[in-house]
Amino acid sequence: MGLTPGEASVAGVSSRTAHLVAVVMGGPSAEREVSLSTGRECASALRVAGFEVVEVDAGHDLCARLGALKPDVVFNALHGRFGEDGAVQGLLEWLGLRYTHSGVLASALAMDKARAKAAFEAAGLPVVHSVLVPKSEAMARHVLPAPYVVKPNNEGSSVGVYIVHDGANTPPQLAAEMPDQVMVETYAPGRELTVTVLRDRALCVTEIITSGWYDYAAKYTVGGSRHVLPAQIPDAITTACLDFACRAHDVLGCRGLSRTDFRWDEARWRQEGGLAGLILLETNTQPGMTPTSLAPEQAAHVGISFPELCRWIVEDASCAR
Repeated sequence: MGLTPGEASVAGVSSRTAHLVAVVMGGPSAEREVSLSTGRECASALRVAGFEVVEVDAGHDLCARLGALKPDVVFNALHGRFGEDGAVQGLLEWLGLRYTHSGVLASALAMDKARAKAAFEAAGLPVVHSVLVPKSEAMARHVLPAPYVVKPNNEGSSVGVYIVHDGANTPPQLAAEMPDQVMVETYAPGRELTVTVLRDRALCVTEIITSGWYDYAAKYTVGGSRHVLPAQIPDAITTACLDFACRAHDVLGCRGLSRTDFRWDEARWRQEGGLAGLILLETNTQPGMTPTSLAPEQAAHVGISFPELCRWIVEDASCAR
């Protein structure tokens, strides 16, 4: 099950020895505003937990600012490219600073959806078929039979996701800011499920209920989605989700906290039984920590308060991750 907050420190770090925690947030990615919200929430919780905290908006001077601050731990509250794709992790390794969440390789691998999916598939985890194609090709023809999904290969929080429904006459016309290469994958129908992992402990399964697609607005707008935890699903599906989330965490080499998302097609399961219809979508190495976020909600469900969760994340920090 692994350590829970309040038990012995795993990296020699505590509110007594980590005199200064730098919460790095913001940054230049498409998820900047969410990161700022995450950072402020975590900074507040860490102060409650007894740490001295400074909030740092990540810009081009991040290296100089951290060098001047000399924090005991960097709490990585960044989302999206540069913050969770291995870039800032490499900078922190270079500076010799202890930091939270996953390291360089795991962060880069998880952020690259195609490579992460290949790792999952090699480990026997259930994924849907997908291909990487030029953006121009995805707009010129149906690359896969509908229904299918088009999305960036290296963004999170459902940024730039297009669903092409069954019977669509034309392929999607993608926004200008979409990258030159995109992922096209078979649409996985069903109920939206997610599992948070703390080191080697899967907390619980949450079902996410929305009126439509679980997009950026549904994730980060109060009332945009409803969370049911524990999810009201068969025991076998619950067990599989918990197991698959831990396995995904290990396959990618994640550290600290991660969250893995699933789709479960109940109609197919009723026809075939077993684990039919259960699909692993992706693993997020920097889950949101806002008032509407899933990881803090799952932690609270198993008795870990938000300040305790943030303390655990700091206590898990290290440099060689």
